[in-house]
Amino acid sequence: MKRVALLGMPNTGKSTLFNRLTGAHAKVGNWPGLTVELLNARLIVGDQVVRMVDLPGIYDLNGYSDDERVVTTYLDTQATDLIIFVLNTSQYERQLNLLSQVMAKGIPMLLVLNMVDEASAMGIHVDVDALSRKLQMPVHFVSAKYGQGVERLQPAMRQVFSEAPHKPYQPTLAEVEKAFSESVNVPAQASHATTEKLDKVLLHPVLGLPIFFAVMLLLFQGVFTIGKPLQDGATWLLSEFRTVALEPLFAHLPLVLQGLLLDGIYNGLSTVASFVPLIVLFFLFMGMVEDTGYLSRAAFLMDALMAKFGLDGRSFVMLLMGFGCNVPALMGTRVIRSKGLRYLTMLTIPFSLCSARMQVFVFLIAALFTAQQAPWVLFSLYVMSIVMSIVTSLVFKRQYVNNDAFILEMPPYRFPTVRQMALTGWQEVRHFLNRATRFIVIGVVMIWVLTNFPQGVQPGSIDSWAGQLGNWLQPIFHPLGINAELTIALLFGFIAKEIVIGSLAVIYGQEGAALVQTITQHITWVEAYSFMLFVLIYTPCVSTIATIRKETKSLSFTALSVAWPLVAAWLITFLFYRAATLFMVAN
Repeated sequence: MKRVALLGMPNTGKSTLFNRLTGAHAKVGNWPGLTVELLNARLIVGDQVVRMVDLPGIYDLNGYSDDERVVTTYLDTQATDLIIFVLNTSQYERQLNLLSQVMAKGIPMLLVLNMVDEASAMGIHVDVDALSRKLQMPVHFVSAKYGQGVERLQPAMRQVFSEAPHKPYQPTLAEVEKAFSESVNVPAQASHATTEKLDKVLLHPVLGLPIFFAVMLLLFQGVFTIGKPLQDGATWLLSEFRTVALEPLFAHLPLVLQGLLLDGIYNGLSTVASFVPLIVLFFLFMGMVEDTGYLSRAAFLMDALMAKFGLDGRSFVMLLMGFGCNVPALMGTRVIRSKGLRYLTMLTIPFSLCSARMQVFVFLIAALFTAQQAPWVLFSLYVMSIVMSIVTSLVFKRQYVNNDAFILEMPPYRFPTVRQMALTGWQEVRHFLNRATRFIVIGVVMIWVLTNFPQGVQPGSIDSWAGQLGNWLQPIFHPLGINAELTIALLFGFIAKEIVIGSLAVIYGQEGAALVQTITQHITWVEAYSFMLFVLIYTPCVSTIATIRKETKSLSFTALSVAWPLVAAWLITFLFYRAATLFMVAN
């Protein structure tokens, strides 16, 4: 089997090209000899099966970041038949040093000049044939974003595989620079008019941050406005499916088994699944914002503020990444060379409001707040997640000191593509379904057992195992406005935050509109917000903890990442609940 590696600097469109070539059928797995997970996929090239791996974006093969070491280790230890080097054509000058370093490895290469659409708009023209002759390798123009020229890469790969073995050209940096200078025509002043005009407003020192938060608020408003009817429709369909299909199907089964399948597994999973439309919408909108190049501007805007707390713009990027899932955000910190900054960033990432937590919040917000209030409530939780990250960095910045300079890629503004947005949404749904088959099913089964045993007790009553456990923990959680039922849900949230809502469906023995009605009867809006605040801050899920342990190889740091959020969650939720309760009494 041939092995092909995609390599390049960050923000060159490497992963987009990878998805184009592989059809987004990639999986993440450990490579032999490497203690890191890499995105890889199989594809058919001619009559050969090829394994393609998407290596981390790096700046220098001689660098000291974890990602740079991963790439170097991979090239030194893995038999690689071809390197596809992806280069951003509109900003090629600063990428030539890495290109020369990779060519020096003596591995057959194919050079992909990506973002040709942006380069053409700037008046940059490349004589591809001349460049190919001078570098002695195939060179191809593509726009991975729009799919232009991608179809020519497989024939180019076949051509490389069919060639007789020979020693590849290994030029010096000076020779690479000369080849480009003689083959690339760059106008005296490349056109960045649109980007410059937008940056004057969006990066304004006074208006920049308010605009960013306004954009995020509009995003949340759009999610609820469009997504709530979709969620209601999904809830109705799932309820009808239970009534029409599942209940008659399981009617012949023993009552205990019926309860497990319907009130346990199905109620739990269907309640979580009903929020998939909202999750998809959120990530479609976030993908749109990211695809435009605006998120890089957000990192730039936040850098000066983050520096006051011992962080930098890269930390903010990781926090934004954590809105999807904390795990890849934690892995993304490998690009940070400073150990102190990396550790401090890893402490803050678990406070990012991930998609699993958002399922909990969307459910409770939709149940207890009006359509006008909902976006503001969700927005406040996102703001609180950033506040907690800042508080954490202030507490620990003297222990984990940043000694690394901040360098940020600033791509030009781009029109988002439907394909990329849809791919982002699908990946989140797939991630949810993968977790549903593992953590959520196991969690709701465990909760059903706790709420229905010992035999003969009223499900979810004080006499059940769940009721006994909830009452035992009430002295800890009652001061926070969190009742026994919510306490049980929190405990299982340690496994995965998605289980929280599913567990409530099992605990109350209801789903859909009936569950919403029950929640509104048992929980006030203050108690609901206290619960959401605790879920936002408290100990991260098992997957996140395992990733922290794997990335740091430190038991003490892992213990700190568990203990600190738990203590902070209790203190902050206590303060909010007491303050809100006193305010309501006074009014």
